[in-house]
Amino acid sequence: MVTRDVVAVRPPGRRTVRVSATTTTRRRHTPVTWVRRGGLSALVFALPALFVFGWFSWLPIVKAVVMSVQKTNLIVTSWAGLSNFQHVLADPVLPIAIRNTLWFALLALVFGFPVPLVAAVLMNEVRRMKGLYSVLAYLPVVIPPVVAVLLWKFFYTPGPAGVFNKLLGYVHLGPVLWLQDRAIVMPALVLEATWAAAGGTVIIYLAALTSVPAELYDAAEVDGASVWGKIWHVTMPHLRGVLFVTFILQILATAQVFNEPYLFTGGGPNNATLTVLLLIYQYAFGTSLGGKYGEATALSVMLAVVLALLSVLYFRLTRRWSTS
Repeated sequence: MVTRDVVAVRPPGRRTVRVSATTTTRRRHTPVTWVRRGGLSALVFALPALFVFGWFSWLPIVKAVVMSVQKTNLIVTSWAGLSNFQHVLADPVLPIAIRNTLWFALLALVFGFPVPLVAAVLMNEVRRMKGLYSVLAYLPVVIPPVVAVLLWKFFYTPGPAGVFNKLLGYVHLGPVLWLQDRAIVMPALVLEATWAAAGGTVIIYLAALTSVPAELYDAAEVDGASVWGKIWHVTMPHLRGVLFVTFILQILATAQVFNEPYLFTGGGPNNATLTVLLLIYQYAFGTSLGGKYGEATALSVMLAVVLALLSVLYFRLTRRWSTS
């Protein structure tokens, strides 16, 4: 900020008027000014974090892209070009894995996405023991995923001795071949995945619900709104931004499902639960297709590109809806 005096020249016989004018001059951003303002010290403090992030996040991505155009057994490496991508696209198992992944994602969205929302809204409406309900909802997330799958695999034991089949026997139903029937196995996997992952989303919704002003509920109650009316006109608009984020996160998570198909069925029966990520695993470490690290990374790169494009398209389409 620079202040200077301006002298106004008047005709003879009149007084000269001195006017104070203030002008603003912008400083040029040079490396010297950047250093003087502490930019160098900030960069020095940030370098360790940037190095760790780049080494463990970006370097594996770069190596995966490079490996996707190579033939390698992790010891001997040769240039392969786009042949890895051609082999993956020509694999007759790939359409089956894509179809199963889409089917799992669809079931998870139809049945798994509303469950945390309904549970959070109901828990927000209760007056007593809300903390206990939150702990019970989040408890499945604390259980290690492998332990949870093995526990549910025991519940899915075929025959009348199985836990779920025994419960169905009390109402004269079953027994059901939960993991052996092609028509039932995928919904069975979705049921366990929803139980295991819903608790984290419930906590996110409960945190978002705390920002809803209580005066809005009081005003809606004065206007004669029912419980459903308060949820629809007060609660849901405040959750709109969070819902858009959790929706895309669930799509990305279900598109990369691996634990349930691998631990429950190994992709069976007859490839009924073979997913894209499980196919990548079979390329790299499977007994029949093992050692094809180039094909495995090529399919990984294609999956990453598809999910990235889907995320960009989703956020562009929902930008106005999520902020309005």
